[in-house]
Amino acid sequence: MLKSEFLELLKKELYGLPEEDVRGHLEFYAEMIDDRIEEGLSEEAAVAAIGPIEDIVSHIIAEIPLLSVVKERLMPKSTLPIWKMALIVLLSPIIFSLAVAAASVAVSLYAALWSALVALWATFAALVVASPAAIMSGVIMTFGSGVPGVVLMCAGLISAGLAIFAFFGCKEATRLTLVMTKKITVWIKGLFIKRG
Repeated sequence: MLKSEFLELLKKELYGLPEEDVRGHLEFYAEMIDDRIEEGLSEEAAVAAIGPIEDIVSHIIAEIPLLSVVKERLMPKSTLPIWKMALIVLLSPIIFSLAVAAASVAVSLYAALWSALVALWATFAALVVASPAAIMSGVIMTFGSGVPGVVLMCAGLISAGLAIFAFFGCKEATRLTLVMTKKITVWIKGLFIKRG
Protein backbone atom coordinates (compact mmCIF):
# COMPACT_ATOMS: atom_id res chain seq x y z
CA MET A 1 0.00 0.00 0.00
CA LEU A 2 1.27 3.46 -0.86
CA LYS A 3 1.54 6.30 1.62
CA SER A 4 -1.32 8.26 0.06
CA GLU A 5 -3.61 5.19 0.10
CA PHE A 6 -2.71 4.47 3.72
CA LEU A 7 -3.40 8.04 4.84
CA GLU A 8 -6.68 8.15 2.91
CA LEU A 9 -7.84 4.88 4.48
CA LEU A 10 -6.79 6.08 7.94
CA LYS A 11 -8.71 9.33 7.43
CA LYS A 12 -11.79 7.36 6.37
CA GLU A 13 -11.56 5.02 9.41
CA LEU A 14 -11.21 7.96 11.80
CA TYR A 15 -14.30 9.74 10.50
CA GLY A 16 -16.26 11.15 13.41
CA LEU A 17 -13.27 12.01 15.59
CA PRO A 18 -12.49 15.67 16.29
CA GLU A 19 -10.92 17.15 13.18
CA GLU A 20 -7.79 18.41 14.96
CA ASP A 21 -7.14 14.89 16.32
CA VAL A 22 -7.56 13.33 12.87
CA ARG A 23 -5.25 15.92 11.34
CA GLY A 24 -2.66 15.36 14.06
CA HIS A 25 -2.69 11.58 13.62
CA LEU A 26 -2.46 11.86 9.83
CA GLU A 27 0.55 14.16 10.15
CA PHE A 28 2.15 11.81 12.69
CA TYR A 29 1.82 8.74 10.47
CA ALA A 30 2.87 10.66 7.34
CA GLU A 31 6.02 11.76 9.14
CA MET A 32 6.61 8.21 10.41
CA ILE A 33 6.39 6.84 6.86
CA ASP A 34 8.71 9.59 5.57
CA ASP A 35 11.25 8.77 8.30
CA ARG A 36 11.25 5.11 7.31
CA ILE A 37 11.65 5.99 3.64
CA GLU A 38 14.65 8.17 4.56
CA GLU A 39 16.11 5.16 6.39
CA GLY A 40 16.11 3.28 3.08
CA LEU A 41 12.80 1.42 3.02
CA SER A 42 10.56 1.53 -0.02
CA GLU A 43 7.23 3.34 0.34
CA GLU A 44 5.28 0.05 0.49
CA ALA A 45 7.69 -1.44 3.04
CA ALA A 46 7.53 1.72 5.17
CA VAL A 47 3.73 1.55 5.23
CA ALA A 48 3.77 -2.19 5.97
CA ALA A 49 6.24 -1.67 8.85
CA ILE A 50 3.77 0.56 10.66
CA GLY A 51 1.34 -2.33 11.13
CA PRO A 52 -2.26 -3.19 10.32
CA ILE A 53 -4.56 -0.21 10.03
CA GLU A 54 -7.16 -1.89 12.27
CA ASP A 55 -4.68 -1.97 15.15
CA ILE A 56 -3.72 1.65 14.58
CA VAL A 57 -7.35 2.78 14.54
CA SER A 58 -8.13 0.79 17.71
CA HIS A 59 -5.13 2.34 19.46
CA ILE A 60 -6.14 5.86 18.40
CA ILE A 61 -9.76 5.36 19.48
CA ALA A 62 -8.64 4.00 22.85
CA GLU A 63 -6.51 7.12 23.47
CA ILE A 64 -9.17 9.73 22.75
CA PRO A 65 -11.49 10.63 25.65
CA LEU A 66 -15.08 9.46 25.21
CA LEU A 67 -16.47 12.91 25.99
CA SER A 68 -14.65 14.59 23.09
CA VAL A 69 -15.83 11.86 20.68
CA VAL A 70 -19.46 12.24 21.78
CA LYS A 71 -19.22 16.03 21.70
CA GLU A 72 -17.79 15.98 18.15
CA ARG A 73 -20.46 13.59 16.94
CA LEU A 74 -23.42 15.34 18.53
CA MET A 75 -22.48 18.93 17.71
CA PRO A 76 -24.28 19.96 14.52
CA LYS A 77 -22.03 21.04 11.66
CA SER A 78 -24.79 22.98 9.91
CA THR A 79 -28.23 24.36 10.62
CA LEU A 80 -31.19 22.03 10.34
CA PRO A 81 -34.33 22.76 8.32
CA ILE A 82 -37.28 23.98 10.40
CA TRP A 83 -39.29 20.79 9.91
CA LYS A 84 -36.41 18.68 11.28
CA MET A 85 -36.02 20.95 14.29
CA ALA A 86 -39.78 20.77 14.95
CA LEU A 87 -39.70 16.98 14.70
CA ILE A 88 -36.79 16.81 17.12
CA VAL A 89 -38.60 19.08 19.59
CA LEU A 90 -41.81 17.03 19.36
CA LEU A 91 -40.06 13.67 19.76
CA SER A 92 -37.49 14.78 22.34
CA PRO A 93 -39.52 13.73 25.43
CA ILE A 94 -39.85 10.19 24.09
CA ILE A 95 -36.27 9.96 22.82
CA PHE A 96 -34.88 11.47 26.03
CA SER A 97 -36.90 9.05 28.20
CA LEU A 98 -35.73 6.05 26.19
CA ALA A 99 -32.13 7.26 26.27
CA VAL A 100 -32.24 7.76 30.04
CA ALA A 101 -33.77 4.30 30.51
CA ALA A 102 -31.14 2.66 28.31
CA ALA A 103 -28.34 4.52 30.09
CA SER A 104 -29.77 3.52 33.48
CA VAL A 105 -29.86 -0.15 32.52
CA ALA A 106 -26.30 0.01 31.17
CA VAL A 107 -24.99 1.76 34.30
CA SER A 108 -26.85 -0.73 36.54
CA LEU A 109 -25.32 -3.70 34.74
CA TYR A 110 -21.89 -2.11 34.92
CA ALA A 111 -22.32 -1.40 38.65
CA ALA A 112 -23.49 -4.99 39.22
CA LEU A 113 -20.38 -6.29 37.49
CA TRP A 114 -18.08 -4.22 39.70
CA SER A 115 -20.14 -5.07 42.80
CA ALA A 116 -19.65 -8.78 42.09
CA LEU A 117 -15.92 -8.14 41.82
CA VAL A 118 -15.90 -6.30 45.16
CA ALA A 119 -17.83 -9.21 46.71
CA LEU A 120 -15.20 -11.67 45.45
CA TRP A 121 -12.41 -9.63 47.02
CA ALA A 122 -14.41 -9.34 50.26
CA THR A 123 -14.76 -13.12 50.34
CA PHE A 124 -11.01 -13.46 49.86
CA ALA A 125 -10.40 -10.98 52.72
CA ALA A 126 -12.77 -12.91 54.98
CA LEU A 127 -10.92 -16.16 54.27
CA VAL A 128 -7.57 -14.48 54.97
CA VAL A 129 -8.78 -13.09 58.29
CA ALA A 130 -10.66 -16.26 59.33
CA SER A 131 -7.87 -18.77 58.71
CA PRO A 132 -5.28 -17.54 61.26
CA ALA A 133 -8.04 -16.81 63.77
CA ALA A 134 -9.42 -20.35 63.42
CA ILE A 135 -5.95 -21.93 63.63
CA MET A 136 -5.03 -19.94 66.76
CA SER A 137 -8.39 -20.69 68.40
CA GLY A 138 -8.03 -24.37 67.49
CA VAL A 139 -4.59 -24.55 69.08
CA ILE A 140 -5.92 -22.99 72.29
CA MET A 141 -9.02 -25.23 72.30
CA THR A 142 -6.95 -28.38 71.70
CA PHE A 143 -5.41 -28.04 75.16
CA GLY A 144 -8.81 -27.65 76.80
CA SER A 145 -11.31 -29.82 74.95
CA GLY A 146 -9.30 -31.83 72.39
CA VAL A 147 -11.34 -32.86 69.34
CA PRO A 148 -13.26 -29.59 68.73
CA GLY A 149 -9.94 -27.73 68.77
CA VAL A 150 -8.45 -30.07 66.15
CA VAL A 151 -11.58 -29.63 63.98
CA LEU A 152 -11.26 -25.84 64.30
CA MET A 153 -7.55 -26.00 63.35
CA CYS A 154 -8.44 -28.09 60.28
CA ALA A 155 -11.13 -25.57 59.34
CA GLY A 156 -8.52 -22.82 59.61
CA LEU A 157 -6.12 -24.71 57.34
CA ILE A 158 -8.89 -25.34 54.81
CA SER A 159 -9.76 -21.64 54.95
CA ALA A 160 -6.10 -20.75 54.30
CA GLY A 161 -6.03 -23.08 51.27
CA LEU A 162 -9.26 -21.60 49.94
CA ALA A 163 -7.81 -18.10 50.41
CA ILE A 164 -4.88 -19.01 48.14
CA PHE A 165 -7.22 -20.23 45.40
CA ALA A 166 -9.54 -17.25 45.92
CA PHE A 167 -6.65 -14.82 45.47
CA PHE A 168 -5.81 -16.14 42.02
CA GLY A 169 -9.49 -16.22 41.07
CA CYS A 170 -10.03 -12.64 42.24
CA LYS A 171 -6.91 -11.48 40.45
CA GLU A 172 -8.05 -13.06 37.15
CA ALA A 173 -11.60 -11.72 37.58
CA THR A 174 -10.18 -8.22 38.09
CA ARG A 175 -8.00 -8.50 34.98
CA LEU A 176 -10.94 -9.71 32.86
CA THR A 177 -13.19 -6.96 34.18
CA LEU A 178 -10.62 -4.29 33.32
CA VAL A 179 -10.11 -5.74 29.82
CA MET A 180 -13.87 -5.90 29.29
CA THR A 181 -14.27 -2.31 30.53
CA LYS A 182 -11.66 -1.10 28.05
CA LYS A 183 -13.30 -3.03 25.18
CA ILE A 184 -16.73 -1.65 26.07
CA THR A 185 -15.33 1.90 26.11
CA VAL A 186 -13.67 1.42 22.70
CA TRP A 187 -16.90 -0.10 21.35
CA ILE A 188 -18.95 2.89 22.58
CA LYS A 189 -16.47 5.29 20.99
CA GLY A 190 -16.64 3.22 17.80
CA LEU A 191 -20.41 3.73 17.66
CA PHE A 192 -19.82 7.45 17.30
CA ILE A 193 -16.83 7.20 15.00
CA LYS A 194 -17.76 4.51 12.48
CA ARG A 195 -20.86 6.30 11.23
CA GLY A 196 -20.45 8.39 8.14
